[in-house]
Amino acid sequence: MLSEFGKWRSGGRCAGAAAGTRAVAIRVVAILALAAGLASLARGQAAPSGDEGGLGIFAGATGTGSYVQYGERKMLGVTGFVDADGRRRLGIEAEGQWVEFHQSSDVHIETHSIGVRYHFVKGRFQPYVKGLVGFGDFNFPYNLATGRFLVVTGGGGLDIRLSRRIYIRAVDFEYQSWPQFTFGAMTTLNASAGLRVRVF
Repeated sequence: MLSEFGKWRSGGRCAGAAAGTRAVAIRVVAILALAAGLASLARGQAAPSGDEGGLGIFAGATGTGSYVQYGERKMLGVTGFVDADGRRRLGIEAEGQWVEFHQSSDVHIETHSIGVRYHFVKGRFQPYVKGLVGFGDFNFPYNLATGRFLVVTGGGGLDIRLSRRIYIRAVDFEYQSWPQFTFGAMTTLNASAGLRVRVF
């Protein structure tokens, strides 16, 4: 079943770069608006300080710089994520990433992944590591074709708590492996920073 991730889909994307940029901007605004709205609804449900290590649901968005091995490209994008942190330092992270900016020859990438994360709290600081698996859509040069491939991600980072609900994602590093890429295994390196909001 995983081999299906490596199949090509013929045909290019008709939307131009401007349309792609608008779509990405709309996604980021929607993620932040949802997180802010849910946080304001839940404001009256503050847990006691003794429950600080309890189950928490977070949402956020970051700006992302990417090094794409294919053509040795340096690109920019945005990432939206949802974290579910458990009481025993283990949690789940779901992530969508759109590397659409500073592209050349119409090459751009979208990835969608989910997996586990391990975190711990040291004062206002929350370091974490994560392992994700999912798929990536790769748009080949000049919109000649797109491909969907298996993507395996390892990474980690640091969140800094500003208040009960607001965190800064100070840094997030990812190593993405595309083992079934058309021209042989490919890697992508990502560095991100942004905002993380506690929803529940």
